[in-house]
Amino acid sequence: MISISKQFLKIALLSSLMLTGQGCSEEFLEKRPQGELVTDDFFNSQEGAVQATNAIYWQLRQWPTHVFAFLAVSSMTSDDAEKGSEPGDASFLSEFDQFTLTPTNGGVNDFWTGQYLGIAKANQVIERVPAIAMDETLKARLIGEAKMIRAYLYFNLVRTFGGVPLITQLQDDNAPAVPRATSAEIYTQIEKDLNDAIAVLPEKSAYAATDLGRATKGAAKGWLAKVSMYQGKWSEVLRLTNEIMQSGQYDLKTPYEVIFTEAGENSSESLFEVQAAALPQGGGGSQYAEVQSVRGQFGWGFNVPSEDLVKAYEPGDPRKDATIIERGETMPDGVVIISNAVNPYYNQKAYVAQNETRSPNGLGDSNKNIRLLRYADIILMNAEAANELNQSQQAVTSLNAVRARARGSNTGILPNVTFTSKEQLKAAIWKERRVELAMEHDRFWDLVRQGRAGTVLRALGKKFVNGKSELMPIPQPQIDASGGVLTQNPGY
Repeated sequence: MISISKQFLKIALLSSLMLTGQGCSEEFLEKRPQGELVTDDFFNSQEGAVQATNAIYWQLRQWPTHVFAFLAVSSMTSDDAEKGSEPGDASFLSEFDQFTLTPTNGGVNDFWTGQYLGIAKANQVIERVPAIAMDETLKARLIGEAKMIRAYLYFNLVRTFGGVPLITQLQDDNAPAVPRATSAEIYTQIEKDLNDAIAVLPEKSAYAATDLGRATKGAAKGWLAKVSMYQGKWSEVLRLTNEIMQSGQYDLKTPYEVIFTEAGENSSESLFEVQAAALPQGGGGSQYAEVQSVRGQFGWGFNVPSEDLVKAYEPGDPRKDATIIERGETMPDGVVIISNAVNPYYNQKAYVAQNETRSPNGLGDSNKNIRLLRYADIILMNAEAANELNQSQQAVTSLNAVRARARGSNTGILPNVTFTSKEQLKAAIWKERRVELAMEHDRFWDLVRQGRAGTVLRALGKKFVNGKSELMPIPQPQIDASGGVLTQNPGY
């Protein structure tokens, strides 16, 4: 699995195309110098189209897109995680943890910028690749890949800020500021992009080994199911998740404790994950693991599991040990965690074992893929949709499939859930989502869509304000750059 899952990055030209059309390129095998300008000729060949699409994937593992700010927005805000690290280190992250955010918080602006940089690269492909004389099937696929990733990035933005500027074409420095679209308009564009992608993307099994990790039909359907869930479109959620479950492309055969190891990357559990590689010359990884690794021993120690999450697991649930590192623990690779670590817990799903592939640049260039969408999530969405549509038997069957994988051969733990009432089954599904997907960047947004974020988070002492804290503030630098065209969210 390891040699296959990394080849996509090893052969890819991971170019960084900026909003202005300028940028730099880096081909890992050819080692072209950074800072090389991209000219219009870049979009005049099939090779250029592939390279431009690869640049979108490159953006996904960059610092502002899926590292510090992403962890703050999607995880530290939840009841599953806390800021972690030393109290005085990166103190601005405490504003996410405690819901004391202001529009000048640099993390909010980083998150905004990271998503829009990816969108800009996707727009390059969607607008400029159609004119290239090249294989038409490949052309359609590349555009589909770009649309799926653009949809995902807009999904992050709309969940975080509500309505945001809807930019689907190339922009230059002289273009007027784009005002905020409504949340409904953003969701409409997301759905259009995902449906377009579904129509042209191949299934996972159709890709060659060197392209494993690219956007697939199943991934696009999975994101559309999640987007539909956030809008309460339960019939769509059920239809899409049923199609994924019946596709034969995915299963729950990967043991839970293996999913987040190097051996579990791009497994039959995976619908979409950000690809990282420990290349001989470096430059193929991300800081995702370093930021979350044990402080004082491996990394920076941010985004640590909360005591409330520790208590959420049922007795004997092996997912707890596969998710949470404790002080003094002996890890599966034999490493002993220091007993005087600053924080009592750390995120094991971000752990890079000593026997896994390493970059010459260290953990800051980690080989760790970032899991964004996996099959257990699809099955739990299926359970929730079936329950909402009063199909209780299907809901219970899907829910228990996830629990069965978790318990493995140990029949003394995690017994099957039996149906009692619709509301009790909903609560059981929500609880299962929490422990199955813990530290995977869903919990805060789940609480918001479920309408109980304030109740849950205030009970833990967080300063969540109903009608305000469901959304983050629009970054002040973006408002200033727009000349006041962008408006602020209520309460900020």
